[in-house]
Amino acid sequence: MASPTLITPTTSTPKLLPPIRSKLSSPSSSSTTTTTTTATTHRRNFLSLAAVISLSSPLLVIPAALAASDEEYTKETQEVIQKVRNTINMDKTDPNIATAVAELRETSNSWVAKYRREKALLGRLSFRDMYSALNAVSGHYVSFGPTSPIPAKRKTRILEEIDSVEKALSRGR
Repeated sequence: MASPTLITPTTSTPKLLPPIRSKLSSPSSSSTTTTTTTATTHRRNFLSLAAVISLSSPLLVIPAALAASDEEYTKETQEVIQKVRNTINMDKTDPNIATAVAELRETSNSWVAKYRREKALLGRLSFRDMYSALNAVSGHYVSFGPTSPIPAKRKTRILEEIDSVEKALSRGR
C-alpha cells in the first residue's frame, strides 16, 4: 500500500528551472534570432550534403554477403558428416569422447551459422536433413552430457538422416 504522503497533493507549486541559454547568444533578442537562423542554415546545409553523398556515392554501398559455392557447401557438409559418424559411433568408455563431442559441437555450430543464412540452401533436402541431424545430436549432448551414449532409436534416425544428406549431395540437392 502506498504511503499517505504520496497520495495527498502538495499545496506548494514546484520551482521552474531557468531557461537554457546558448553560450553564443547574448541577452539581446536580435542576436539570438541571428544565432538560431545561422544554426538552422548550417543544419540544413549539412543534412542536404549528407543526403547527396549517401545517395550518390558508390563507396558507401555495403556489398551483400557472398554466397558460398556449391563445392564449398558439399565439402564442408561431408566433413561434418564424417565428424558426426565418428563421434556417435565412439564407445562410451573411450577417454577422448568428451573432446570429440566438443569438437563436433564447435564444427556443427560453425556449419549452421555459416549456411542457415543462405537463402539458396534453405530449400535443399540436404540442408534440411543435415540441420535436423545436427540438432538431434547437439540436443542429446546438451541434455545428457558428452559421455552419455545416444539411444539406439535416435542413433538410427540420425544415421538415416545423414545417409539421406549424402544421397542428396550426390544428386546436387
